[in-house]
Amino acid sequence: MTPNVYPLTFLSARRRALQHLALSAAAVVGVSGCGFALRKAPTFAFQSVRIAGSETTPIARELRAALITNGLTVITTATPASTPAEVVLTVTVDQRERIAVGQTAAGQVRELQLRTRFIFRMRTANEKDLIQDTELLLERDLSFSETAVLSKAAEEELLYRDMASDVVQQVVRRMAAVKSL
Repeated sequence: MTPNVYPLTFLSARRRALQHLALSAAAVVGVSGCGFALRKAPTFAFQSVRIAGSETTPIARELRAALITNGLTVITTATPASTPAEVVLTVTVDQRERIAVGQTAAGQVRELQLRTRFIFRMRTANEKDLIQDTELLLERDLSFSETAVLSKAAEEELLYRDMASDVVQQVVRRMAAVKSL
C-alpha cells in the first residue's frame, strides 16, 4: 500500500489560495476601518415632484425614470393638474453643443468638443427656493476622422448618453441633499 501523497503542485496551489483568502480578509478589514462605505440609495425629504420645463429631452426622460426608481411620484404635464406635488423641479436649459476645436492645415476637422448644459432649480409648491438656479456643464473631447464617420457618430452618441447619465446622477444627489421643505 502506498501512503496518500499529495503532489507538490496541489499543496502550493492550496497554500496560494489560503494566502489570497487571508489577504482579501485583511483588505476588507482595512477598508471598513477607514470609514469607506458604498453609496446608498438616496433618501428625499419629499414624496412627489413635478417636472416642469423641458420634459421630452433625453436627460429629462432619464431623470424621470431615476426619480421613479428611487421611490418618488413624478408628475408631468401629462398628469392631471389636480394631482398636487410637494416640490417643482424646473428645467430651464437642457442643450447639447458640438464644437470643432482642432483642424488640419487644410481646414478639416480633427477634434470635437461635446458639451451638455443643464440648468435647473427646485422649489416647493409655495414657491420657496430649495435649490437655486444650478448649471451643470459637462464636456468630452472626441477625435474625428472623415474616413470613420459612422463609428465616430456612434461614439458621439455614446458620449452624450454618458454625460446625460452623469447629469441625472448629479441632479438626484442634489435633490437628496435637501433635508427639509
